Amino acid sequence: MLPRSLSNFMNAFTSSDHTTYPFATTNHQDFNNLLSVYLDSTLNPLLNEKDFAQEGWRIGPSNPGQVAENGKADDELVFKGVVYNEMKGQMSDASYLYYIKFQDHIFPAINNSGGDPQKMTDLSYTDLKAFHTKNYHPSNAKLFTYGDIPLSDHIAEISWRLEKFGQSEADRVVKTPIDLSSGPLEYTVKGPTDPLVDKEMQYKTSTSWLMGNTSNVVETFALRIISSLLLDGYGSPLYRGLIEAGLGPDWSPNTGFDTGGKIGIFSVGLNGVKEEDISKVKAAINTCLQDVCRNGFEQTKIDGLLHQTELGLKHKTANFGMGIMQRLQPAWFNGSDPFDLLAWNDTVNAFKANCAQAGYLEGLLKKYLLNDRCLTFTMDPDENYGAKLAEEENARLSSKIAGASQSTGDESEVRGQLVKRELELLEAQSKALTEDLSCLPTVHVHDIPRQMVRKDVRDSKVGDVNVQWREASTNGLTYFRAINTLEGLPADLRMLMPLFTDSLMRLGTKQRTMEQLEDIIKLKTGGIAVSYHSTTSPYDLQKATEGLSLSGYALDTNVPDMYELFGTVIRETNFDGAEAESRVRELLQSAANGALDAISGAGHSYARRYAEAGITPQGLLNEQVGGLTQVQHTATLASRTASDGLGDIISKLKAIQSFALSNSSSFRTAITCGHESVSSNENCLQKFLSTLDKSSTIPSTGNRQISAATYGAKTFFPLPYQVYFSALSLPTVPYTHPSSAPLQVLSQLLTHKHLHHEIREKGGAYGGGAYSRGLSGLFGFYSYRDPNPQNTLKILQDAGHWARDKQWTAQDLEEAKLSVFQGVDAPESVSEEGMTRFLSGVDENMEQRKREQFLDVNISDVVDVAQQYLVDGTANARVAVIGEERDWFRTADGWNNKRLQMV
Repeated sequence: MLPRSLSNFMNAFTSSDHTTYPFATTNHQDFNNLLSVYLDSTLNPLLNEKDFAQEGWRIGPSNPGQVAENGKADDELVFKGVVYNEMKGQMSDASYLYYIKFQDHIFPAINNSGGDPQKMTDLSYTDLKAFHTKNYHPSNAKLFTYGDIPLSDHIAEISWRLEKFGQSEADRVVKTPIDLSSGPLEYTVKGPTDPLVDKEMQYKTSTSWLMGNTSNVVETFALRIISSLLLDGYGSPLYRGLIEAGLGPDWSPNTGFDTGGKIGIFSVGLNGVKEEDISKVKAAINTCLQDVCRNGFEQTKIDGLLHQTELGLKHKTANFGMGIMQRLQPAWFNGSDPFDLLAWNDTVNAFKANCAQAGYLEGLLKKYLLNDRCLTFTMDPDENYGAKLAEEENARLSSKIAGASQSTGDESEVRGQLVKRELELLEAQSKALTEDLSCLPTVHVHDIPRQMVRKDVRDSKVGDVNVQWREASTNGLTYFRAINTLEGLPADLRMLMPLFTDSLMRLGTKQRTMEQLEDIIKLKTGGIAVSYHSTTSPYDLQKATEGLSLSGYALDTNVPDMYELFGTVIRETNFDGAEAESRVRELLQSAANGALDAISGAGHSYARRYAEAGITPQGLLNEQVGGLTQVQHTATLASRTASDGLGDIISKLKAIQSFALSNSSSFRTAITCGHESVSSNENCLQKFLSTLDKSSTIPSTGNRQISAATYGAKTFFPLPYQVYFSALSLPTVPYTHPSSAPLQVLSQLLTHKHLHHEIREKGGAYGGGAYSRGLSGLFGFYSYRDPNPQNTLKILQDAGHWARDKQWTAQDLEEAKLSVFQGVDAPESVSEEGMTRFLSGVDENMEQRKREQFLDVNISDVVDVAQQYLVDGTANARVAVIGEERDWFRTADGWNNKRLQMV
């Protein structure tokens, strides 16, 4: 249905005790189409055995295409399956592994939501069918709709779909964690090491307590407040008592208040702990909790959190309905009344009334946390963890084959049967490409308006500063964005931009600690942020601009405070303070500690960013600031010893601070607010700009710019993952070029008509496809959690020829255009209206021309751009692959092997 819909969201979420099938669209007919298909698919699926083999697990030759071509079986049989490979990749994430193993111990009654590969191969097709029959039944379901379509319409459609069903025998017992009343429990498991982290700081440990019944909505809200007061921000007591005290650089993956079950679980722990400090972590947690209980919570901090709640309700988001659904579903499945959960004002008022009683929050703290009814869970590093996983998988595979051989007495016969089944599946997958889908409902391109919905903006000036205004209904909020363009920024300073922006929210000033600043930010704003920004010219791929971006929002009455906070954190952050260097080191160690898991979760994005670095100026900028180059840079700085010091880095951070803001033509702002607050916002902005220097100079550090030639045509990053992430990128044309629209249509055609089938369904990767970035002028391909990158790269390299030679139909083109417009016409949050123009220079006239070009793309256009940019442009391609080290990626074959590690 993806290419037959204008949906802005379609997916399935697998939780430990329920599965959700959500979709969202702004088109009435599309909603009806998706509702009918979703109900039919979930309640009446075919669940063919070949589907189970493809999506779940099977044993087959590692390269079935080779078997099909030469008729000879590959000697290597392997476990295969889309979900099997997905979860091998997921379990390569050490943070996820820690969390899942923790859940196995504290809450064994529920399931690993994605599936454990070591247990997945025990599941049979018969088991799957029985599970669906028992559980996927209307009497065991919850249905949620949100929007402006009359409820009666939903009920009519849903009723006739459900009326044929009776009662089911599903297991409706609400599961609970283990009993901790007998005193403290301790468990230790093994886990992988992290090459980007100090070898002495490889332990993870946490302590957890069971909390109250989550159906008590008011108490659960209060416990969330307590969790935030204890953990959120650099001034929180547990942060100061654990991370600032040097016991570890970052929170453990399970840290926080988990309300996903009938009984809440509160956990506190650390990553990157030294072996000798493991016992100190629990002791420090207890000391902090006792101190808080004795001293009490500050009312200003509680008020700040309540203010955030108020702003959250006022803040208009495009995904409000999805957010409501995600907030309701866990508690709803655990017996809570969803209407109690929606009575937000009643909950807040009841909380305030309880807080008026002295010691209310401290009493809850004492009730649930000041005791030994807890579980401490530790993961020890094992340098051979990956090798042992591989050994276990090989042993399990051999056992499965041997078990099948017992019935035939001949292992070669079993192997032959497995190869035969693989080829039969391959044939079925090929036939699926030409399957008649006319029974599926669809919307049509003629349903798409040719004229876009315009959002009026206007421009003004305050001195030399350009100001963009968007007047809209904002519920009394003002949204502020600004960009200070930085020309001639040296590479060494650019590489420090992430550390600089993190430091602004960590170090504090000479007058105020970071804790005090955090309190003011929560009391006066919905949050402020400073980040790096870059964009490509819509007219020329070889022109890119970069700078610092400011963003924040506040109640109209608090806008002056928001501006004052921006000025304070950017201009007054104290890099000369006695603790500045230790806190910068803390930030570096925290970033390095989480880098490997971040790559595991989005490896295709990192591979894509690295490949793009060798193609366009903006690609090069983005890689330096947010790619694998930045990961290595951070790891190198984090590995410096105390004796090495960070004096040179501090000096460069101060240099960035000196030119971060200026009241000049390089600075531009955008304000979104209600008509009634325009005048006051103009006055506030004038006052803010008047406090800034008229000009600033970027110092020359003598550091040369990094050349795109540094990023070779083929690069491999060996990292300890069980699956691979690949990207191939090519340069194309600027946003305004006539070929830009057909290239984006081509990317959808390749994804839905070719790459999904080849890379996911046949190849077993969790994901794969093509993309075309209209503004960046890049076309590319990717695979995600892929067991067979060699085969994938061949498919990607041949994709241009395939697209050029394919006999495309009018229906193919129709579906590709629908897919493009899912993004083009996706709903926007009010705070994002006008931001494309402000951030990239693409105005609504340019967007309207592109819209018309999308609608007018024909098959000849698609074939032409496939030839010109994918086939003829192959020589300009860049490839990057991340994954387990193998002899496939040889220097002799043109591969550059780059290792990420501590230096």
